[in-house]
Amino acid sequence: MKKLYFTVTGTDHRHGQDFVEPKMTVLLEKEPDNEYDTEAIKVSMEGIGQIGYVANSPYTVVGESYSAGRLYDKIGDKAEGTVLYVLPKGLLCYLTVKSPKDEDR
Repeated sequence: MKKLYFTVTGTDHRHGQDFVEPKMTVLLEKEPDNEYDTEAIKVSMEGIGQIGYVANSPYTVVGESYSAGRLYDKIGDKAEGTVLYVLPKGLLCYLTVKSPKDEDR
């Protein structure tokens, strides 16, 4: 599987990102009922809860990573990713599991 990169933003509205380190797992969950963005993808961490959202703006996406709109149809309702870099603009991550079904493959 080709690596799909995505940016997590909005951490400053939750718990910050000082505790986040490379190789940590993030959990992605589509939020189709989000009142601001029907392609919103919530990002959480086990034991902490929501930490932010997958970036969905050219101003918040880091490098060549996918926005939520580009990633939305490439994952199931839930997916997993791994933190690659912790940057001032957000967390650069890559997709590791597209949906719970992928874990069986």
